[in-house]
Amino acid sequence: QVQLVESGGGLVQPGGSLRLSCAASTNNFRFYNMYWYRQAPAKEQRELVAGISSDGNTNYADFVKGRFTITRDNAKKTVTLQMDSLKPDDTAVYYCKLVARAVYWGPGTQVTVSP
Repeated sequence: QVQLVESGGGLVQPGGSLRLSCAASTNNFRFYNMYWYRQAPAKEQRELVAGISSDGNTNYADFVKGRFTITRDNAKKTVTLQMDSLKPDDTAVYYCKLVARAVYWGPGTQVTVSP
């Protein structure tokens, strides 16, 4: 069983920045693809924000390209999401996801972008 714990959420003004982190409990972290998803208020489904493969290739949703950056530190078993130029539409609960033989999710961290 893999455990994921997100941190770094909070309240920020439009145009500001936040850095989210996700810590994984598995010692095989370096072999797995990692993702950040988000679920905005009143939306039923989570949407993909960014992903990073085991060999470091990244992909981003169009709505965050140029503003968000995903990185990973295999030694620390963490994946981070640097979020810059935040907008009110970025308000959501952000979730970390690990894909192994099973899929694991963290409990989420709230990000609120508001004046």
